[in-house]
Amino acid sequence: MHPVSERGTFTYEDLLNFPDDGKRHELIGGEHYVTPSPGSGHQIIAGNLHFLLRLYLRERPLGVVMLAPFDVVLTEIDVVEPDLLYFTGARYPEVVTSRCAQGPPDLAVEILSPGTRRTDELTKRKLYEARGVGEYWVVDPELETIKVYRLAPGVAVQGELEAVGRPQYVRAAELALETADVLTSPLFPDLVMPLAEIFKPA
Repeated sequence: MHPVSERGTFTYEDLLNFPDDGKRHELIGGEHYVTPSPGSGHQIIAGNLHFLLRLYLRERPLGVVMLAPFDVVLTEIDVVEPDLLYFTGARYPEVVTSRCAQGPPDLAVEILSPGTRRTDELTKRKLYEARGVGEYWVVDPELETIKVYRLAPGVAVQGELEAVGRPQYVRAAELALETADVLTSPLFPDLVMPLAEIFKPA
């Protein structure tokens, strides 16, 4: 996933006028990123995660979980389509419209592919942190691991780049299938998702 250098800064209005070609079009800092349609392994993992969360939320309707494609407008020049996203019940009606989300989700999930690894692990992580996405899961189908990042209150840092009190991501967990780890989150009390279920093949 690399930026497409067609012209200067793009906005969400520009994005809405792009052709519907079956690819994922996103903006990060006004740069246009294009990702090909995902492969079968990617889709199976996304489906497994969505199924586990939907099953839980049917019994405990705490919020709404959604699958891509769905635009998340963080700013006019930062528009992304996480593979999976979640909004609490309180925030959903405030943020989500019929066309897009006008603000950060409580959870964003990205499933890595060879072409998106650097963007998902670095560029998007920094963007989600800066724009207040409360929790970020990075799922690696190749290594069969999941990294969990969670916003925590910022701390005082010497220098001019960090503001005191600015929320920052901490790596809350790094889970692996080979060690039979399970995925949990404060967003979903009492839910335990074995990685064996998340990475389960069709």
